[in-house]
Amino acid sequence: MTGYGRGVAVRGDARATVDIRAVNHRFLDLKLRGQLPAALEDAIAARVRGAVERGALVVAVALRGGAPGGARIDGDAAGRAHRQLVELARQLGVPGPDLALVLAQPGVITSDVEFDSGGDDGAAAAALAAVDGALGELDRMRSAEGAALAAELRGRLDELFGARVQIAALAAAVPQHVARRLRERLKRLSEDLAGGGELDEIRLAQEIAVLADRSDITEELVRLASHLDQARLMIDSAGPVGRRLDFLIQEIGRELNTIGAKSTTAEITTAVVAGKATLEKIREQVQNVE
Repeated sequence: MTGYGRGVAVRGDARATVDIRAVNHRFLDLKLRGQLPAALEDAIAARVRGAVERGALVVAVALRGGAPGGARIDGDAAGRAHRQLVELARQLGVPGPDLALVLAQPGVITSDVEFDSGGDDGAAAAALAAVDGALGELDRMRSAEGAALAAELRGRLDELFGARVQIAALAAAVPQHVARRLRERLKRLSEDLAGGGELDEIRLAQEIAVLADRSDITEELVRLASHLDQARLMIDSAGPVGRRLDFLIQEIGRELNTIGAKSTTAEITTAVVAGKATLEKIREQVQNVE
């Protein structure tokens, strides 16, 4: 699900601004931007993961206050990074590194802001408070999108319910359809055979029963109805449901495939194809659900 949130917080002489941008993603892909202590990065990541289950998120954190400049260059780390890059460039036969490449190496630029694990004051507390504010705005925006997605999914599920009712009605006439086709084939066969002959009604009834049993889709229709009911309940419930809906969509597709494989009439096959087309639209939307 997409969304944007900004949070600003001030604690003492420290000011933090946090921007969170989220786009659709099947899993949670979190990227943090900003020169922050490792412990503070971990704390921010934990806050975000506790609030968001799916999506590609970019969290940009800007801190002002604390030690002058807010960041410093670790000369020892820069020297080590430079030596390693020079050696690598020599081995590869390429030009040596420039200053920008050295500064981009992990640990070369560090923050002067101290992380207070209690979050009671200072820049760390401001950062965490700003993260909470940004997550609140993000949640409100994503909730509005979620309401629109829920309405869309309900409509698509109604279409699948309709397809299921249609298939059930068509399936009720399958035994008669099988009997009629078998009688017609046997009649043509007996007419082609020299001397004709009468049909064995008992044997014919047995064959009809076997064919009707092979094409019976009662169990699949029962499971399909159950899956659709569960999907509707999930959409109307609170909390993250995206991954559970993913699973249900797979099971609904499995039942439709089985029904299609057992189909003995063009009408049922057509209804199954239409249902699978609707299911694919649901599958695409479910990827965007939290």
